[in-house]
Parts: sequence; C-alpha cells; structure tokens
Amino acid sequence: MTQQSKAIRINAKFAQETWGKLSQIALRGLEELTSSYSLSVASGDLFYLDGKWYVTHAGLLRIALRRRCRGIRTVLQERQCDPLAGRWVFKATVFIGDSKGFVGYGDADPSNVSPLVRGAEMRVAETRAVNRALRKAYGIGLCSVEELGCFSTPAPPMYPKQAAPVSGNGDGSSHGQPRLRDQLCLLIRQFNLDPTLVKAYAADFCGTEALKEASRDLVESFIAHISKAANEDRDALICKLNSYALSAEVKP
Repeated sequence: MTQQSKAIRINAKFAQETWGKLSQIALRGLEELTSSYSLSVASGDLFYLDGKWYVTHAGLLRIALRRRCRGIRTVLQERQCDPLAGRWVFKATVFIGDSKGFVGYGDADPSNVSPLVRGAEMRVAETRAVNRALRKAYGIGLCSVEELGCFSTPAPPMYPKQAAPVSGNGDGSSHGQPRLRDQLCLLIRQFNLDPTLVKAYAADFCGTEALKEASRDLVESFIAHISKAANEDRDALICKLNSYALSAEVKP
C-alpha cells in the first residue's frame, strides 16, 4: 500500500467515525482532497457539513507550510472599520515564489459571526482574509469553514417570533443552522481539544449522566461557555478538561 493510499484510507476512517456514514460522492471528494493537498481529517484540516467538504484555517496553513510560503502580511483596513459597531475588515497578502503576492479580504461584524465567537470579530476578520488569500495563492476552490455564513446567525429581529418546537434531543438542527454536534465538533477541531474529555465536561456542566441526555438549551449554553473559555485562555481550559481524565482514573 502506497503512502497516499494509506492516507486516503485513514482519512475515510476518521471522517466516518466523526460524521457517520458518508456517500460515495463525499468519499471520492475526500480522496481527491487527500491526493491533491495532503489534507488530514484527524488533524482538523477538513470539515464536512450538509454534504460538502470545507477546508479549515489550520489546513490552509499546513498547505502553505508544505509548499514553502514565503510569508503572510495582514493590514487592517481602517476606513472600512467601525469599532463601535464591531465591524472589522482586513487585507491579507500571501507571498509565494517570486510573485507580487495574492490578496484576499475578510470582514466580520456581529451580524455575520456565530454567537460562539461574538466579541472576537477582529480576529475572525483577519482569519477570513488570510484564508481567502491562501486559497487564491494555491488554487483551492474549496471554501474555508471560517467563511461559512451558516456558522453565523442573522441580527436579532425587531419583534419577537414564536419559538419553533425542537424535535429530538440537543443534537438537532433548527432553521437550517448546523446541528449542535457539528458546532461542538468544529470547536474541538479548531482548538485541538480531546473529544472524550469535552463530552465528560459537557455532561457535568449540564448536570446529566451523558451529553445526549441534556436539553438543547443546556447544550447551547455549554457550547457558548467552552467557546469563550477556549478563546480567552485555552491553557486554562485544557487544565480543566484534564481534571476529568483524572476523575475517570480514580473511579472504581
């Protein structure tokens, strides 16, 4: 078995363990991405949502490293920014070979970022700009997950609406938004967290024996909590998660 064939097999295995049984079209797409860009599911380079593959910021940076990117420069576009409104715009330039650079722009404000990263719009805007520039530089037509509108929510309505019933447990989706499991999975991959320890922490946070027993509201609260913790102090969060590993070891 060649190294590439092995990588394809491992990617398919991890992908189906993470997102369940995939269609042949999805598996063929994964094979192409593995062959062309050496992207790794286990390393968090790819994300699968609604039947489509998306590259992550980490995956793009690994491509740049392997292909000897000369550098990345980001510049805040002050004239287009409105700090009071939380609106930020960045220009990113990726340098490869003797090129003058490949340019990408990224913007973020409270209306186009997920509540999970609300307050971090400046960093989101810079990440989006870098992602677009990297995709141009290396000819990657795949959208990056950080640019996805479906991981953002529209501004609150001016008048209240009747809440739609939520079917099933806290893993369900609502109004076309990603399932809570997908949101949590994205956070785990984005911050390279141990999924087993995150689930243990989530169950404890929600006051249930297992995460699947928690209500949707509790799971949403946990996702917002762990996202804030990861953005503000990832090291402290890792220490917190490790305490659940120790707890599991002392159980009879």
